[in-house]
Amino acid sequence: MIDDVLRGKFEDALGPGAVLHDPLELRTYECDGLTGFREVPALVLLPSTTEEVAVAVSLCAAEGIPFVARGAGTGLSGGAVPVARGVVISLARMRRVLDFDAEDRRMVLQPGVTNAEISQLAAPCGLYYAPDPSSQIVCTIGGNVAENSGGAHCVKYGFTVHHVHALRVVLPDGSVVDLGGDTPGTAGPDLRGLFIGSEGTLGIATEITVRLLRIPESVRTLVADFPTVEQAGEAVSAIMAAGITPAAVEMLDALAIEACEAAVGAGYSRDTAAALVVELDGLEQECDEQFERVVALCHEQGTTSVRIASDPHERALIWKGRKAAFAAVGRISPDYLVQDGVVPRTRLAEALTRIAAMGHEAGLRVANVFHAGDGNLHPLVLFDSRAGEAERAEQLSKDIAEMCVELGGSLSGEHGIGLDKACSMPRMFGEDDLAAMRRVRAAFDPDQLANPGKVLPTPRLCGERPGPYRPHPLETAGVIERR
Repeated sequence: MIDDVLRGKFEDALGPGAVLHDPLELRTYECDGLTGFREVPALVLLPSTTEEVAVAVSLCAAEGIPFVARGAGTGLSGGAVPVARGVVISLARMRRVLDFDAEDRRMVLQPGVTNAEISQLAAPCGLYYAPDPSSQIVCTIGGNVAENSGGAHCVKYGFTVHHVHALRVVLPDGSVVDLGGDTPGTAGPDLRGLFIGSEGTLGIATEITVRLLRIPESVRTLVADFPTVEQAGEAVSAIMAAGITPAAVEMLDALAIEACEAAVGAGYSRDTAAALVVELDGLEQECDEQFERVVALCHEQGTTSVRIASDPHERALIWKGRKAAFAAVGRISPDYLVQDGVVPRTRLAEALTRIAAMGHEAGLRVANVFHAGDGNLHPLVLFDSRAGEAERAEQLSKDIAEMCVELGGSLSGEHGIGLDKACSMPRMFGEDDLAAMRRVRAAFDPDQLANPGKVLPTPRLCGERPGPYRPHPLETAGVIERR
């Protein structure tokens, strides 16, 4: 328990207004984007520099207090859910650009800078930052590092790990280390790569050096409609088999299109079973030649309509619809769960067929909107908790993730494991693999204070798995309130 004396130590270290303890303020931090997992922290700390983060973590280490780093809270796996009687170290105030070298195409950032801001700052120099999660307007580079985020264009440009040169990290004992260097490759073990995607379990990144790319000479975008999701899946396989590497290949099924059109009105066809958004970029001549081939391949696979963006405005509208999809599903369902699994591209059609069958068996609708180019599925399980459907939805979501492993894929492509899928990790990894992961984690954090209970299964977590919060009948009646 954190008493007034200990709270005072944090306040002395971080200064006025940097320690939140009011119950109403703390409630703001009780969950991330996966709202079914909730826990109110004892304190929220708001450091502004690497030095302040190090002091806060050192105090936690000295007192044995668990801590959870938090960016914008947009994660979808419960990775930023606080620990009971622990603290949240929010990086929201760390929003400075520390250095920008346009000639070397590098930018050094504090972790609270949003993903979209990087490209906005670099654009006047003809540069941009490639990873683009759908939440890029609000998600932060620190959170992207923690989850190794990707986005629509990862099929060609890769994930966060491919675009981060170096990190300054506060380890769980409060010491500060630099990982990586000025170039993508450095001698010795790749500790930078090990840290990226560790979901806050190995420490906190406080300075991040990203690489920037030249804005492509040409960009071509289309939307192709298909009479079945299976045919759309086959079209994806055909495009990739032809040796073409699009910048992005996204798929939306009829339910996802319905939601997107209700929210954004991006001009997707409402009467189609599935739509592919395909984008190519690069040198103009090469881009044009490959684009014509993609159009032909879509026709060979049975497309019923191909819409080609005629200008940057129409392209932006197409992407606005796609990137609004997760939030837009709230237009067609009172509740939903977002899953994140990966299957081999050659098994996309099979996976989508099985998801439809699983949804039918569970009596629930499933909307599909995802990164088809690299087989990264994002099924959205729609349900109504007021109708008692929450447990069925949670089970269906878990079954879909484990089906991805069965088909030769992964539990997660970019959202992370967090709390949500920790108990499914043995479906993907053997005990020797999990033991090796635990040893690596223990080398960084022997006292298990950094984001404990996340990623790796534990007897407590899997024996008493914290599911979605369900109010007590007396709470619903207004007799009692949750604290």
